[in-house]
Amino acid sequence: MSEKKGILMVLTGPSGSGKGTMLGEYRKDHDVYFSISNTTRAPRPGEVNGVHYHFISKEDFEERIAQGRMLEYAQYCGNYYGTPRDKEEEQMNLGRSVILEIEVQGAMQVRKNCPEAVLTFIVPPSMAVLRERLIGRGTEDMATVEKRLAKAVDEIRCADRFDYLVINDSLDDAVRDFADIMDACEKGDEARLAALREKTARLKEQVAREFLG
Repeated sequence: MSEKKGILMVLTGPSGSGKGTMLGEYRKDHDVYFSISNTTRAPRPGEVNGVHYHFISKEDFEERIAQGRMLEYAQYCGNYYGTPRDKEEEQMNLGRSVILEIEVQGAMQVRKNCPEAVLTFIVPPSMAVLRERLIGRGTEDMATVEKRLAKAVDEIRCADRFDYLVINDSLDDAVRDFADIMDACEKGDEARLAALREKTARLKEQVAREFLG
């Protein structure tokens, strides 16, 4: 066991916020353990089982819930998503930070089950940009896009319950901002963390004006 335990970072944001792309860029230069979620939804084009998600059946997922083998889970647009308990604690005890990329409901469960977890919310700069990104995927019809936009507003209402917030307008800037949060948390740098909390408070006000009126 390492003398210094790794942190548990929970990364959340609405569909289309670019959190997956941002995290992918961050991981190129940082050795962290990325927890791969289980889901019952069908793979999107290009997604690989065991790399992007563990794609499992609804019956299998519900059995794991009953056995207490999920750190958190949630239902989103008719499908289950959740984090298996395996390996996360082991990796943190080895001094390696763990990142979970999960939905808002799941993040709130982690906050309850693991109070030491750090929660970061990723948000696009505007509703117009979010709509453009979702349409640009070309994988869903407009009815589904509208459903995701409505869901995004509900999720953004929860942003105030997160420790930190990153606005993903420029990918490079978002990666840098997230890396700063991770580094300050891992080092326990209270001066930097206080400055980041102040910045987050300002960003939350900005996001509330843009998305919630």
